[in-house]
Amino acid sequence: MSALRVLIVDDEAPARSRLRRLLDGFVEDGRIEAPVEAADGVEALERLAEAERPFDLAFLDVRMPEVDGFDVVERVAAERRPDVVFTTAYDEYALRAFRANATDYLLKPIDAERLEEALARVEDRRGDSEERDERLAALLDTLDEQAAAPPPDGDTGPPIERFTVQGVDRLVVVSAGDVIAAEVSDGITNLYVRQEGREGGAGIGRHLVGFTLDALEARLDPARFMRVHRSALVNLTCVREMVPWFSGRYKIVLTGGHEVTASRSRSRELRDRLSL
Repeated sequence: MSALRVLIVDDEAPARSRLRRLLDGFVEDGRIEAPVEAADGVEALERLAEAERPFDLAFLDVRMPEVDGFDVVERVAAERRPDVVFTTAYDEYALRAFRANATDYLLKPIDAERLEEALARVEDRRGDSEERDERLAALLDTLDEQAAAPPPDGDTGPPIERFTVQGVDRLVVVSAGDVIAAEVSDGITNLYVRQEGREGGAGIGRHLVGFTLDALEARLDPARFMRVHRSALVNLTCVREMVPWFSGRYKIVLTGGHEVTASRSRSRELRDRLSL
């Protein structure tokens, strides 16, 4: 296999420099060409579109101003789209990265061993893209099967007490009682749950899940959970404060300090349900 053409995209110069240093060994081994850099998503799109030879691999930072890593993937022409390895300091983008057909997902600070694994995956993908796509399809099928969709004929059955969500490399069992809230952002459902901290204190964990709010709401106990906005579902037992907000709305403060703003109509219903 010929050396891969690589593009490094990150709006932070130190991050680009660190990744370039980590890649130096692969340049010396002849596995990749000397990387090209882009300081933001806009520059990345220009380089991807104007390169004489299409890039084989792009290391894309997720969070960038104006045009983020996911925007770059969506906007680049299909014939110019390289294999993508997302890089980020945040772990909540894993599911979205897989849905964007990313080859891998690296957390900053990037570890040399994980970088080697990511490059090997790209090389494997280019050697047998069909097999890799089948593995990705299988993963997404697994995620979709987790959707807590109502059974046929409108019979949702008894409320669920426990269910699984997809972690980065494992299935995580979540107790329904530990769910604080669920919110949709950019088409992705974010699940917020109570979890024990390393020193025994309570904290909040977040999971990206493959099911919709409608499906989740249909399977949770309606006496305990309420849809307070078309994009937000909360556990009523976790409500700690209701702060008057604009236009008759309430900002809801939940366990752990998590905040959700209710719509105006749902604010009235919420107030009634909590007998305020």
